[in-house]
Amino acid sequence: MTNLSKPLAYLRKEPGLFVFDLDSTLVDGEGVDELARTRGVFAEVAEITEKAMRGELDFAASLDQRVALLKGATLSDIDEAYARMPLMPGAIDLIQALKKMNHRVAIVSGGFNLLAERYERDLGGVDALIVNELEFIDGICTGRVIPPVVTASAKADGLAYIAKELGIPISHTVAVGDGANDIEMLEKAGYGIAFRGKPKLQAVAKACIDEKNLLKILDLI
Repeated sequence: MTNLSKPLAYLRKEPGLFVFDLDSTLVDGEGVDELARTRGVFAEVAEITEKAMRGELDFAASLDQRVALLKGATLSDIDEAYARMPLMPGAIDLIQALKKMNHRVAIVSGGFNLLAERYERDLGGVDALIVNELEFIDGICTGRVIPPVVTASAKADGLAYIAKELGIPISHTVAVGDGANDIEMLEKAGYGIAFRGKPKLQAVAKACIDEKNLLKILDLI
């Protein structure tokens, strides 16, 4: 008999894979927006980001638009953006709890490597990290992303790939995200959670968490 209040109760005894988006999910903010703030183009980039997360713009095309506006950014700008964006409340405790339960943890995000690697370290490490790589030459951002771009479909494919590599059945995978570009990943996973999600993502999620506290995910296990 299924426990409706604990839909992931089977993961108490069996190992699973939890795959998280980064921006506005594990991290309280959008990396591209904060980098744009350092370049003086925050309003313009943030508007594009919001539309993309609502599913009103193609993610890959919107990413190209936004990254082009980051041309000239430096590694010091990365430092500044990182300093302004804390981890989401509950993030560290959640990841530690999942690891103690013998679950595997991954980050699959359209965010940027130079920020993601720092948050991975803050979280104590993850089993896999799939993110976009900003092109820097001589310490300066060129305004381009190095292919392949982590699109919505790439996020879904990434979840499936990581699960296969780790020997975790898809039925035991959990995806957590907030934007429309997470729809395919949540649909691919055995269980999809919209964390403070946009309406289009909530429509396909099996659970929606609106409270700004990632520890609420443990209530489902």
